Amino acid sequence: MLISRVRRPVMVSGVALCLMLGIPQAVSAVPVAGDTAPAWNGLALTPPMGYNNWSYFQCKINEQVILSQARALVSTGLVRKGYNTITIDDCWMAKNRTADGTLVGDPQKFPHGMAWMGEQIHGLGLKFGIYEDAGVTTCAKFPGSWNFFQKDAGTFAKWKVDYIKLDGCNVPKVEGQTTEQTYRYAYKTFSDAILHTGRKMVFSESAPAYFEGTPDDWYRVLGWTPKYGNLWREGRDIALGQEPGTNKWLSFNYNYSYNVGLEKYAGPGHWNDPDFLLVGDSGLSNDEMQSQMSLWAVMAAPLISSTDLTQVSPSAVAILGNEDVIAIDQDPAGVQGHIVQFRHDYRNNGNNYDVLAKPLANGDVAVVLYNASATQKTIATTASLVGLKSGSSLKLKNLVTKAVTTSRDEIQATVPPHGSVIYRVSVQ
Repeated sequence: MLISRVRRPVMVSGVALCLMLGIPQAVSAVPVAGDTAPAWNGLALTPPMGYNNWSYFQCKINEQVILSQARALVSTGLVRKGYNTITIDDCWMAKNRTADGTLVGDPQKFPHGMAWMGEQIHGLGLKFGIYEDAGVTTCAKFPGSWNFFQKDAGTFAKWKVDYIKLDGCNVPKVEGQTTEQTYRYAYKTFSDAILHTGRKMVFSESAPAYFEGTPDDWYRVLGWTPKYGNLWREGRDIALGQEPGTNKWLSFNYNYSYNVGLEKYAGPGHWNDPDFLLVGDSGLSNDEMQSQMSLWAVMAAPLISSTDLTQVSPSAVAILGNEDVIAIDQDPAGVQGHIVQFRHDYRNNGNNYDVLAKPLANGDVAVVLYNASATQKTIATTASLVGLKSGSSLKLKNLVTKAVTTSRDEIQATVPPHGSVIYRVSVQ
């Protein structure tokens, strides 16, 4: 059975709202200061990278499926590029806990147990991630962690889990508390439980996604999630692997729109997560797949693949494994890129484009020219708009073609429909 997460009303950033209103605009190149607080647990100082089965396989998982994806991470060479974590999403567990309240794997899907799964994953040189839910049941109606937070954190530590994704379906109503207060209690309690185990585990929170469409609560939740975890989903799930390509393209554009204006919450150990990479899925062109990869990288988003890696094309592997683009995502300064120039006019679809800039640790700037329209477009911006000195002599490295060009002040390219160009720009 395909299971769809809760779909909330549209909730987008201020910049993205301007885009929807059709307002041509240049935006300040000065980035909003990100989250410079020490990482909650000293982990994930760059955005996490890895694989999660959900978007492609949903509940159709077992030992063989998970291990085949883990082996494919190794055989494709993606593990050497940084994709180092295999996370098993919902539906891995038995329908009931044991008599003492311990979670166990579904004996049909995972007959050797979850500790054994962790051993196999670790044996491949990978990290082991697992899914749970803060509510009474998971989204797929398996046992949730509500009232078992410390028990479950301890179980995961015993299994040598390295990464926990805690969803937010079916969180109960607590008398005397707002929904936002209850979610905060649940995620803080689980966060404390992880610390109490003594094992270092990256913590992925889903709380903000359950407040998308309620601006006051959404921003309030975004304000406290960095105190308790390393990354967090802010909104709607990315499209499933079985959906047509048009849906997938619209889906990652939607997720991009709610994520792109949230740079003040991001920084080393604290990352906004617009959900999985669909690179390699059917129905998407190479240009569309490259656009998602480039946009996620410039936004310092987690790079978590969710396709069938055993069937992925060489061109998709090349997109996922592009070391120059990955370096933008993994830049140690930890700045989330933001829109510096855009034109979205829904009366004339040919005008739709965004320019994003991300300052890098060595003084360079990553620039993405993104053509959201259905026709080819020449997109141009300037040094000053991307945060460099006006009139500068620039060196532009195209991170996909590897071509290096020079320019006086201007940054431009002819971009195919739904395509992007990503440059690393330096002053000569």
